Amino acid sequence: MEIEKRLEILKIKLPPCPEPAAVYVPAVLSEQFIFVAGQTPKNGKELLYKGKVGRDLSTEDGYEAAKICILRAISAIKYYVGDLDKIEGIVKLTGYVNCCEDFEKHSLVINGASELLEKIFGEKGKHARVAIGTNSLPGNAAVEIELIGKIKK
Repeated sequence: MEIEKRLEILKIKLPPCPEPAAVYVPAVLSEQFIFVAGQTPKNGKELLYKGKVGRDLSTEDGYEAAKICILRAISAIKYYVGDLDKIEGIVKLTGYVNCCEDFEKHSLVINGASELLEKIFGEKGKHARVAIGTNSLPGNAAVEIELIGKIKK
């Protein structure tokens, strides 16, 4: 199924390609791969989920934040590649969770991004992954996601 059609069925509207918040570009194409810079849960420039998961925010809040991050990453892919159907597969997702030192549910938070990738891309959305807890993220974001995709030849 075409990705755009799947997005329509899922009632998902991608945001515009994210603008960099510092000195970097949203994504870089390198031969058959696209490397998407870390995305935080923003609507435009407004950070929607701030604080530490496990203290200021629930695991469920973190899960929702991860979904926003991955939609922004997909938006960057679309901007740079042009057509999401050119994606052969999602190779790797790295998720960072701004959390308390005793928080242990990083995987449950980053599942928000992983599950949404699979809903949108189907089998092509299955990926290798790392879920990392950290003591802070830019702007006190709850979650940050970076992504690597493979482009069809």
